[in-house]
Amino acid sequence: MRRLLERFVEDECGATAIEYCLIAAGISIGIVAAVKGVGSILSTTFNDVSTSLK
Repeated sequence: MRRLLERFVEDECGATAIEYCLIAAGISIGIVAAVKGVGSILSTTFNDVSTSLK
């Protein structure tokens, strides 16, 4: 039982997976923020063009 507990404490596979998940979450937040910013700029541009064509 002690050996099993020692192996569990020394195992770092779970920590690595959590680190990769945190990195992916950070990148996802960056992508969402960039798309949201570009989306609002494009929406304004399309509304201006639509108003100019009318």
